[in-house]
Amino acid sequence: MFDAVARRYDLTNTLLSGGQDRLWRMATRRALAPGPGERVLDLAAGTGVSTVELARDGAWCLAADFSLGMLRSGRHRGVPMAAADALHLPFADASFDAVTISFGLRNLVDPAAGLAEMARVTRPGGRLVVCEFSTPTWAPFALVYGNYLMRALPAIATRVSSNPDAYVYLAESIRAWPDQPALATKIAAAGWSDVEWRNLTGGIVALHRARRP
Repeated sequence: MFDAVARRYDLTNTLLSGGQDRLWRMATRRALAPGPGERVLDLAAGTGVSTVELARDGAWCLAADFSLGMLRSGRHRGVPMAAADALHLPFADASFDAVTISFGLRNLVDPAAGLAEMARVTRPGGRLVVCEFSTPTWAPFALVYGNYLMRALPAIATRVSSNPDAYVYLAESIRAWPDQPALATKIAAAGWSDVEWRNLTGGIVALHRARRP
């Protein structure tokens, strides 16, 4: 499915988010705070647009994704890339100072196993940031957003995406995803400590941060 949407993936995301995707990437970088000399794993990185943002502060950042089509579409970005299954990462224990996954945890067959794998490849004291769609905190806004997800989003995707059916899945998976406290519990259960979160865009997106004990 992701191979099929790779060609116009970044453009479609920008249109569907009303340009908020750039702000969400910047917020993720600030939350992770990667520094010069650090090794950062950007998991489910797609075409690497998020990896470029993470590397702005001098860290060595690796874009890893299960979709070869997405990686091929992002080769021009000039960041290191690796094909990787998030449930069986091809990296040694404690290989990275920090790991992040943006809008990808929801797509894993087993998110809990993915979070545990991220903990395995992160050094003790290392950091995690999960940027993911979440639950709006104001009821009237949540109602409007729910209508957008199930009606407007698929209609827009039909016009701009190379695979509109993928965005029907997107809307359905967002609605089924745990809210902020529930995801924090899952992250802690997978071996992370000091879990906290911050809402972006009224809770449409949440940044969950944690540390590797």
